[in-house]
Amino acid sequence: MTSTPRTSEPSRSPELRLTLKALGGLRADLIDDALAYRPLPRLDLSRGRLRFLPERIRDELGVLPHLTVGLGALIVFLLGIERAGDAIGPVAFVYAVVPAVAVLLTLFRPVLAFWVSLVSTPFIAYLGSYGDGWPWAPNSFAAQLLVLVVVALRTRPRTAGWMWLVTAGYALLVSVFVGGVGYGNDALPLLFTAGVCLLLVTTSQVRRQAAREVTAQQSVTAVERSKRTQLEERTTIARELHDVVAHHMSVVAIQAEAAPYRVENPPPELEQAFVTIRENAVAALTELRRILGVVRAEDYEAPDAPQPTLADLDALVANVREAGLEVETTVTGAVRELPQGVELSAYRIVQEALSNVLRHAPGAAARVEVSHVLGGLGVRVVNGPARGLVKPARQPAGTSEGGLRPPHATGAGHGITGMRERVAMLGGEMTAEATPDGGYEVAVFVPVSTHREEPQP
Repeated sequence: MTSTPRTSEPSRSPELRLTLKALGGLRADLIDDALAYRPLPRLDLSRGRLRFLPERIRDELGVLPHLTVGLGALIVFLLGIERAGDAIGPVAFVYAVVPAVAVLLTLFRPVLAFWVSLVSTPFIAYLGSYGDGWPWAPNSFAAQLLVLVVVALRTRPRTAGWMWLVTAGYALLVSVFVGGVGYGNDALPLLFTAGVCLLLVTTSQVRRQAAREVTAQQSVTAVERSKRTQLEERTTIARELHDVVAHHMSVVAIQAEAAPYRVENPPPELEQAFVTIRENAVAALTELRRILGVVRAEDYEAPDAPQPTLADLDALVANVREAGLEVETTVTGAVRELPQGVELSAYRIVQEALSNVLRHAPGAAARVEVSHVLGGLGVRVVNGPARGLVKPARQPAGTSEGGLRPPHATGAGHGITGMRERVAMLGGEMTAEATPDGGYEVAVFVPVSTHREEPQP
């Protein structure tokens, strides 16, 4: 016979759970951390309007919060001395010093300062013979307000709420059940004033916290956007290179298959060699399509025309001129055939640079320089300062927005990021910076080997 297990304790009601949770918050905020040592930090003047002050002055102003608390303690002490009147001795000393010490204690142990100020309240009122109110004497009244505000500024909003509730319960207890009945009761003025001050402090803290969270979220979003941009750029580059490499591999396979028919009575070894070349080319092409093909989006369509090269630069410049941009083109050095990946990347870099001129420097004139040097290819696109708005020009038929790209062309799309990705892929160098006259310059150098084996037909 099996026995039904019994719970060790009855299930708690939702009200009891909420009460225990609230008491747990009270304990965490005002009891567990009562003796915690938390020195008041210096004021951070590296941000805001005061950051323009000289460094020496900013260093001295860093102790401004400490001086403010010290001034409040001095005012509380002088108020106690004034209320003590002609009385001298230990009683007058305690009456004037204890509330001021509670204020100073907020510099190091803020939660303990709250308890010292609260617990000392009836004793200070008793030493003052209830002459000026109950349960707070004038100097302890000011000290309690200062302590509440400083501790609220140094802790979280929930702590401010607990301090006000504890102060209200304390005031009710000592006003009803402890002596002092018949004297002027200042509990309500203190609670009202403290409530307003704590509400302002809490509202300010909540707004600052919300601003910090928004800033942090914006930073995270910017980082994620940058990573996504880089990924999109690499995907675009991989797509284009996939088309380029696949084309060349297809040519190799076709030439290897046709080569034996161009030789009369080829030896078997030669035929077998061409068969092996074709099989390897087809296998490499299959693997290339399987691996690099995954970067294609579902809606991606291969371009109808071959990928553009530097030979198509004149057509690009003509489209840009139709869009209203003055462009001057200069080609220097011995023009030679370059690897298609290099020419494609150079074309895209010029395309994106001119697009940036249209978007960010309306009315500026641009100059494109292509330099064929012994060790590689240099590309430089520089524009002058913006000269105002440009009237939209007639777009040629078959061009996309801005007149820069044919329907199936995909430029860098993300400005400088895309250019850097392309240059880094080719092992080149790139600089992009503002010019002294207010324009912008993009300079790229891509190394190209002078000894490049070309496939023979």
